[in-house]
Amino acid sequence: MSNTLPEYVDDLPNICGQEDLIRAALARSEPRPSSDSRIDLARIHSAFAIALHMHQPLIPAGGDDLRTARIISNLQHMLEHPNVADHHNAPVFRWCYRRMGEFIPQLVRAGRQPRVMLDYSGCLLHGLRVLGADDVLESLRAITCDPAYHPCVEWLGSAWGHPVAPSTPVQDYRRHVQAWQHHFAAIFGVAALARVRGFSPAEMALPNHPDVCYEFVKTLRECGYRWLLVQEHTVELADSGGPIRQAHIPHRLVARNSRGATTSIIAIIKTQGSDTKLVGQMQPYSEAKGLARTELAGRAIPPLVVQIADGENGGVMMNEFPPKYLQVMAEAGGSATPPLNVSEYLDYLESLGVTPEALPVIQPIMQHRVWRGFAGGAGPQEMDELIGQIQREDPRFHMEGGSWTNDISWVRGYQDVLRPMVSASARFAEKVLSRDVSPSDPRYRNALFHLLLTQTSCFRYWGEGAWTDYGRELCRRTVAILEHDF
Repeated sequence: MSNTLPEYVDDLPNICGQEDLIRAALARSEPRPSSDSRIDLARIHSAFAIALHMHQPLIPAGGDDLRTARIISNLQHMLEHPNVADHHNAPVFRWCYRRMGEFIPQLVRAGRQPRVMLDYSGCLLHGLRVLGADDVLESLRAITCDPAYHPCVEWLGSAWGHPVAPSTPVQDYRRHVQAWQHHFAAIFGVAALARVRGFSPAEMALPNHPDVCYEFVKTLRECGYRWLLVQEHTVELADSGGPIRQAHIPHRLVARNSRGATTSIIAIIKTQGSDTKLVGQMQPYSEAKGLARTELAGRAIPPLVVQIADGENGGVMMNEFPPKYLQVMAEAGGSATPPLNVSEYLDYLESLGVTPEALPVIQPIMQHRVWRGFAGGAGPQEMDELIGQIQREDPRFHMEGGSWTNDISWVRGYQDVLRPMVSASARFAEKVLSRDVSPSDPRYRNALFHLLLTQTSCFRYWGEGAWTDYGRELCRRTVAILEHDF
């Protein structure tokens, strides 16, 4: 079987049908390729890492009639309607998506050792291609595939349609994760996919319902991921339920379900703060300079300050980030506080003999109260009864997960979108999954493409008006496809 995947199949992005090839490629890469660090980490005091999250939703806006409009990128819609709201920013957004392909070679040519982690949704990658932004994708391909830049650029895995994990059906979330792997491998190659070892959840949303979280972590582990980026206030210490004490060292996120099964993954903590300002002004470097080596598992290790932010959103990221990034990469390289990528850092800890089992154990917020009153392995019904009892006793308690900001629920207030989304998911399960339709079947790919679009977070985040209409229309189309084709 060839390791080369077509980027498009039947005019749709390649998001399914090559599961065996992807699985085999990742299995052949165990142990996964090292990060090939060229920094002497034994001599440093501390380090910092930044990640740029990039996303534009796909919307039915390619025409005046919502029910027949082509599905296009919101970026394309902005470019075609420059006089609406903030659409004048679209050309700058477009440049933001390609500019690391300019900055990284520029810094390497100058003898620097730049670092950056990239998180692009599948929606954005497809939207860029449909828009005709081949220059953006080629710019990214250069820094992804050229071995000269492998130490500099680390891609993070993503869920293809940018869904929020706490309220996305678990079987669908797994397909988002696999779809992104397919699509990324088709654009940048299977070898590039084998180097993707960390995962960045949309909206930093971490499920805290035990059964949902267990399936979430199980999906990531079975899809080959080694570590997960989490928001500081979405997790708690497993032994006490208290807050994280050492945010700048790796932790181990342990997920237990109501039936007593357990799985875990390394968790890298993103601390709280105004994301775009912190990354745009390269605050992680300033913070890391004030830190010194700390002890973990009997070893003196450098702490790592980690931040992620939208890579294009807001004046700070559009205007202040480029010069600040170039300045800091020039200044910090070769210093006692260099930029690192997370897998590079974890490879170093592993070389010191620090194993995942030695890391402090955490779990999603509010689970401590559940486990305190739950008989291990009692099952989903008993779990739901206990959760309901705690909610009646304390209205602040919830099992809706946590995200980059805890004042937003991804469930409450979104029934206008959630009901059609759940209905579309149920119909996909009934018409496709229960009948074992092959993922290589063109009907499967078409239905899956539309289903994944319905679960994009933007249709809930904006909450009303045109965005709700877009979400409901995509749900309508998905159900119509399922009813007509199956």
